[in-house]
Amino acid sequence: MEKNVRDARHRLWQPVPAFATLALLNDWLESRCKALWGEIAHGKLPGTVADVWAQERPLLMAVPRPFDGFIEHTKRVSPTCLVHFERNRYSVPASYANRPVSLRVYANRLVVAAEGQLLCEHTRIIDRRHDTAGQTVYDWRHYLAVLQRKPGALRNGAPFSELPQGFRRLQAALLKQPGGDREMVEILALVLHHDEQAVLTAVELALEAGVASKTHVLNVLHRLLDGKPMAPAPVTAPQALRLANEPQANVLRYDSLRGRVTVVDEITIQEVRHAP
Repeated sequence: MEKNVRDARHRLWQPVPAFATLALLNDWLESRCKALWGEIAHGKLPGTVADVWAQERPLLMAVPRPFDGFIEHTKRVSPTCLVHFERNRYSVPASYANRPVSLRVYANRLVVAAEGQLLCEHTRIIDRRHDTAGQTVYDWRHYLAVLQRKPGALRNGAPFSELPQGFRRLQAALLKQPGGDREMVEILALVLHHDEQAVLTAVELALEAGVASKTHVLNVLHRLLDGKPMAPAPVTAPQALRLANEPQANVLRYDSLRGRVTVVDEITIQEVRHAP
């Protein structure tokens, strides 16, 4: 058994490829193992390992529900809405600040739960070095309740440095206007009630139209949600309503009209003088 394991490792890891993330490494390892199945003879049965697996697979039992394996810790959320784990900090919805939560630690992610419901999820940062202060992972959606009380935090708040590009462009336009902080906060709060991608699309369409305002974003968002077209359909005028003589920008016509009025007035005055 040990000899087979050593042989498999030799076939898999020489040469050793380089990957940016653990997920990419696992994807490559899975595809590499399946490719080797087609090259390795089974030994006891005719054909390769892949051939025998194709015959055996239909006879196997169905896979049960995956085991939900995690290590659970009880954590208290800090006043800045963060939980600490392995020298790193992860944001939690602001309504749970200074409250105990359950931190479920998986191999590649962290899940925060409280009061029987899942609050949020973060990709787990694995760094075994001890010469750094750790990292802080923010989710700007967790701080929307704070923004509604303190709109000024939108300008320099660390959680809002990672806003999507469309929101950042709208923010740059609105903060130049009086009350732009409050208006931007109200637009961001729309993601609490509507799909975030729909809100972002409405913001981008408003920016393309050159109207950076909450009213226009709401109008576009409602049209998107209702399935209405963004622009009104063209109106075709019936033939009877079309002008036979198009108007002309000619001021001389006004002068000629004045002359006709003067002549009429003089005739009227003469008639009045000679009246019995």
